[in-house]
Amino acid sequence: MDLQGELSAIIEGDVDTSDATREFYSHDASLFEMKPQAVAFPKSSQDIQALVRFVNEHKKDIPNLSLTARSRGTDMSGAAINDSIIMDTSKYMTAIRDVSATSATAQPGMMYKDFEKETLVHGSILPSYPASRELCGIGGIVANNSGGEKSLQFGKTDKYVTNLKMVLSDGNEYEVKPLTRDEVNAKMGQDTFEGNLYRRTFELLDQNYDEIKKAAPNVTKDSTGYHLWNVWNRETGIFDLTKLFVGAQGTLGINTEATLALVPKPKYSGTLVCYMRSIDNLGEVIPSVLAEKPATFECFDDNTLWLSFKFIFAFIKRLGFITWLMMCLQLIPDGLALLRGVPKLILLIEFTGESVEEVQTKIHTAKQNLSKYNFSYMEEDETEAKSRKFWLMRRESFNLLRSKVKEKHTAPFIDDLVVPPARLSEFLPQLREIIKKYKLLATIAGHLGDGNFHVIPLMKIEDPAERAKFEPAMKEVNTLVIKYGGSVSGEHNDGMIRGPWLKEMYSPSVLGYMKEIKELYDPLNIFNPHKKTDATWEYSFRHIREHF
Repeated sequence: MDLQGELSAIIEGDVDTSDATREFYSHDASLFEMKPQAVAFPKSSQDIQALVRFVNEHKKDIPNLSLTARSRGTDMSGAAINDSIIMDTSKYMTAIRDVSATSATAQPGMMYKDFEKETLVHGSILPSYPASRELCGIGGIVANNSGGEKSLQFGKTDKYVTNLKMVLSDGNEYEVKPLTRDEVNAKMGQDTFEGNLYRRTFELLDQNYDEIKKAAPNVTKDSTGYHLWNVWNRETGIFDLTKLFVGAQGTLGINTEATLALVPKPKYSGTLVCYMRSIDNLGEVIPSVLAEKPATFECFDDNTLWLSFKFIFAFIKRLGFITWLMMCLQLIPDGLALLRGVPKLILLIEFTGESVEEVQTKIHTAKQNLSKYNFSYMEEDETEAKSRKFWLMRRESFNLLRSKVKEKHTAPFIDDLVVPPARLSEFLPQLREIIKKYKLLATIAGHLGDGNFHVIPLMKIEDPAERAKFEPAMKEVNTLVIKYGGSVSGEHNDGMIRGPWLKEMYSPSVLGYMKEIKELYDPLNIFNPHKKTDATWEYSFRHIREHF
């Protein structure tokens, strides 16, 4: 089939099948590689609907035909690649409308940084932005149910999505939003494709209500599976299908527009920085810090700290020379503090307020209350500018690893685990033992208040001996995470890397319900196959990159 000719005939947007384009779209930010047959750049929802209908019509003759929606390609789980048709919304579908202090509606291809520029005009932000805020798109944020450093205070993306427009498997667009029981009854009473979806979804969730509710991971944040437990709430009488599509990674339908609630941007912020010599009493420190009600509670390890010092000159491009020089001067006292011993963890405890004085008071009070833990170093950075050096170390560690270590490349395969904070003092030493066992060069950083850690190993993936470490190392880490009542993904989602491990996270019956939902919404498996519930490690392993 002449895919370029066939697709060009049915959409207003562009279609590209050149070798260079197909090669570019064979990667996202994950360690996987799959070369698509064609890349489509839709201009509208109508184009997307036409693409879905095309795949439906030809699926019988071409079994591998499928669609994968892609926004900005920053996905770390392999969810933004496939070997059929990639549909990139970042070229044309980048509009924003109806922006106010409380909400905004955007198309999936819009970059978050551009979205925030528009919302800041009204003094507001979407607080669930991820660390890739300068690169990622709104579509990816919704598809992954993203979270980040502000999730401790504000929660994840599913909390802020109030309305979605979705193209479903029949090739039509539908509006999805929270419904009352009467409104759900009206939907279920329709003898239509939409009515059947509502009816069968409600029946599955209501008939297995208690089991599904109990299946929700008992952690502060989670992006695994389909969040069936959040869709139907008997107590409130609200049925909300946005909770099903947010975090589904485009495996149940394709998002064409999202309305997102916003929050006021805090006027002032500052950070209390603490160096921990040992993590033995981390289980006590964390609840004590949380009792101070910080806006953000982050951390990074000694490897990240030394990496930042080693590659200090790499920050010049990022900051500009003058700002970089000021940062270096500010780091001198911290460097002297290292003479008292290298810390195992650096804690960043951020407070916000309506005035500098309010922030100063919160930080000073927290420092006094936490001094009983005998941190080797504590610094009060009362303004955002003063604490910037530490936040850069935390946020840029991944980019430093990726760009500065020769012959090794980032391998994000154990990068997003969540463990109840009270168990971290037991968990982290065992995690580091696994990293040591497999001789992985890795940094550990994360959202300490949530117990959410990002472990980014550096590996020479072309080496078969290195590739052979993936499965056993991941199995040991995930088994440890689940043993401590955690989740294998807090923010980055399943995709090809964690989808195969859902059977470890959930009981056979609950995973079966998720698979029923996938089959109901995508009976021909046209939406982003081999991700989430139909992912297998055998398939994923065959598509690990050979070269970088």
